[in-house]
Amino acid sequence: MITFPNAKINLGLDIVERRADGYHDIETVFMPIPLHDALEIVPARDNSDTTLMCHGRTVDCPPEKNLVYRAWALMRDEHGVPPVEMHLYKHIPDGAGLGGGSSDATATLLMLNRMFSLGLDHNQIALLAVRLGADCPFFVYNRPMLATGIGDKLTDINVSLAGLTMVLVAPAVYVSTREAYAGVTPHRPAVPLSERIAAPLPGWQATVTNDFEPTVMAVHPLLSEVKATLLAHGAAYAAMSGSGCSVFGLFDSDKVADDAARHLDNHATFVMKM
Repeated sequence: MITFPNAKINLGLDIVERRADGYHDIETVFMPIPLHDALEIVPARDNSDTTLMCHGRTVDCPPEKNLVYRAWALMRDEHGVPPVEMHLYKHIPDGAGLGGGSSDATATLLMLNRMFSLGLDHNQIALLAVRLGADCPFFVYNRPMLATGIGDKLTDINVSLAGLTMVLVAPAVYVSTREAYAGVTPHRPAVPLSERIAAPLPGWQATVTNDFEPTVMAVHPLLSEVKATLLAHGAAYAAMSGSGCSVFGLFDSDKVADDAARHLDNHATFVMKM
C-alpha cells in the first residue's frame, strides 16, 4: 500500500496564552497544500522485525525515533498490528513549519488501519494521532481547520485558496520550537483570527499575522528578506508558516508567481497551484 502524505501551512498564528503545564494555547488556521512525501507499507517478510527505510531528503534521526516508526509502534501496542516494511520518500522540507513528519505519522496510522482492517473511525485515529504530536490530528481530516488549544482542538473553517498560486521557500535555516516560543509574549487579539481571515485576501497582510515572525526573523534576517522579496514581486499575502523556517507567498497570477520564484531560486523553492 502506498500513499502520499501532504504538507500544511499556517494561515495566521496567534499565541494567546501560556498554560500552567508550560505549553501555549494558540489560534491558527491549518491549510493543506499540494506538496507531498511518499510512504509505502507492506507486511514484513517472514514476520521479521519492522523496518523503516528513508529516501530523498535527509531525515536527521535514527529510524526508531522517526514519527512513522513511532506511529507503527503505537498501533502495535494499542491494536496488535504485526511487523511491516516501510519506505518513506521525503520531499517536504523537514523542520520548516510544514508538518511533514506529522503528516507522515498520521498517514501511517490511517494505512495500518486499512491494511489490517482495524475498523477505527477518524475520531478514534485522531485520539491516537495526538499522542504523536499536537498537529497530527489535523492530517486525519486534512481540510481547512481552525486549530486552538495547543493546536489539537480542530474546528472546520470556510477558507479557500482555490485558484491562487503559492510560492513556498524553505531557506537552509533551522529554527527550534523552543527558540521560537522563547521570544514571544502571549496576547489575545481584540478580533479573533476566525473573523480576520474571513476578510478578502488583500486585507490579510495587515491583520492575519504570525506571532513568531518578529523574534524569529530578528534572529534569522534571511527569512525577513525572503518575505520581503515575495511581497515586492507581487504576492498578495506572504507569511512564515508555523515557527519557521518556511515562508510562503500567495499570488493571483501564475506568471507573477513564477517570476517571484526565479528571484528566490538559490533556496529550496516550490511553486504550486492551490
